[in-house]
Amino acid sequence: MPIDYEHLMSLRTRGERVHYTDRDTLLYALGVGLGRDPRNPGELSYVAEHTGLKTLPSFASILAGNSLLDDCGWNASRVIMRDESVTLERPVDEAGTLLVDRDVAAVFDKGADEGALIVVESRARREQSGQAAFTTRRTWLARGDGGFGGPRGSSSSPHVLPTRRPDMTHRCETRADQALLFRLSVDRNPLHVDATVARQQGLDGPILHGLCLQGIACHAILQVICDFDHTLIRELAVSFAGPAYPGETLEAELWQDANIVSCRLRALARDEVVLDHGRCVLST
Repeated sequence: MPIDYEHLMSLRTRGERVHYTDRDTLLYALGVGLGRDPRNPGELSYVAEHTGLKTLPSFASILAGNSLLDDCGWNASRVIMRDESVTLERPVDEAGTLLVDRDVAAVFDKGADEGALIVVESRARREQSGQAAFTTRRTWLARGDGGFGGPRGSSSSPHVLPTRRPDMTHRCETRADQALLFRLSVDRNPLHVDATVARQQGLDGPILHGLCLQGIACHAILQVICDFDHTLIRELAVSFAGPAYPGETLEAELWQDANIVSCRLRALARDEVVLDHGRCVLST
């Protein structure tokens, strides 16, 4: 049965309560690779709370949640996350309670061969004060659900990376068990832990979550450009370009033009781009 455009566009939630503690904040930071060098005070401030815990800006994507499209009618086995963007109104609190509104912002029919693009926007505010906290936009590619007769088009134009050589590079070592750790912060899709499931989808083995790659890119920008000052990052948008396997060494390629940082992640041994079109806006 094809997906129903009108049904998808009607999906929304209002005021969903999301409560989290510093344990969630710490676990997420560990899951994207912080704390590997506990002697580094910059890293320690994200994985230990005794001197005042800092929160990775990309943690907002975890807090935004992922439930709006549950049972929406798509072929869930053929769905991948294509893009993710975060816009912060203020730094993410290390713990607290949020109220989150979610909508399907757009649905595009790319045809039976390419699938459907579904864009979900989530807006979070602090429960106690009502202050806006952040907005995320997440684009899903439902590869088995194109050709349903919906509008053609694309969710957005990707950020164009500079044509010059990267201004900076940073090696990001991933752990063989990193997907096992990161799944405790997000979904528990067996694709990320079960080799049989991964091979059924044409992969060489379990892969890292897209949101883990987003967090790794955020970590690289934070360390290399921001000197671990999380308050400098106001926006972060990325596209997911290919699978990354736990245990691989990734290289972050970074370009800085005033307060705009462009980024890409490459799996070094395979020379394959796994995260592309990254755009980070720093506060001025």
